[in-house]
Amino acid sequence: MAGGSGEPGRSVTSKVLAILGAFDATHPQLTLTDLARRSGVPLSTAHRLVAELEGWQALSRAPDGRLRVGLRLWELGQLAPGRLQSVAHPWLQELFVSTGENVHLAVRDGLEVLYVDKVYGRRAVPIVSRTGGRLPMHPTGVGKALLAYEPDWFVKSYLARKLERPTPHTITEPGRLARELAVVRAQGYALTYEEMTLGSCSAAAPILADGRAMAALGIVVSSRRARELPRLLEPLRAAADGIARAYVSPPAAGSGP
Repeated sequence: MAGGSGEPGRSVTSKVLAILGAFDATHPQLTLTDLARRSGVPLSTAHRLVAELEGWQALSRAPDGRLRVGLRLWELGQLAPGRLQSVAHPWLQELFVSTGENVHLAVRDGLEVLYVDKVYGRRAVPIVSRTGGRLPMHPTGVGKALLAYEPDWFVKSYLARKLERPTPHTITEPGRLARELAVVRAQGYALTYEEMTLGSCSAAAPILADGRAMAALGIVVSSRRARELPRLLEPLRAAADGIARAYVSPPAAGSGP
């Protein structure tokens, strides 16, 4: 990568990271102009750095000319530690087979949930979560299951923010949401009814280690079948407990990370 920066106070590395960080689950492809705007890098500088990133296959171009993440970055991403996903994935598959519903695994990243795995089928209800995507915590089942087990200071800080309202059913009143989180912690699972997406309801269970939720397992059904959520709680919680036990157990000799 070329050295030197024409903009004082900002290194070439920070600009490259900003360019790569401009892509996310809702912006998988960007024009050069949009990429410069989202990254805060001047258009001329973005043009030069993008050319180098393309040469290294960190970025590539779609047939319409828009930029997207390249194969080299995908290849590097596969080297990232993924013990949680490798331990949890068989449980996600088993839960999907037994219920026929979309199943996903999420962790907290800052003030959002990051979806790290998902098993779904053609006949299951469409959902907005995608592997590698992020959503707010309070309107999602997995987010509530995670938030309920965070320390009091974190929950108070989260509730003090202006909370997004994706649908008319989203709970954004701090007092009401705090009471719901207390219920989630007491019963060991979270339920949502069209809070993130109209037409979808969810149930989620925390994956606990030493009393903290290291991840959450969620299942999504159509709102027309919301009455079926209670029967899904037993297999959902059993899978979450199974993942927790498998994760905290020492890996067998010769197994991966």
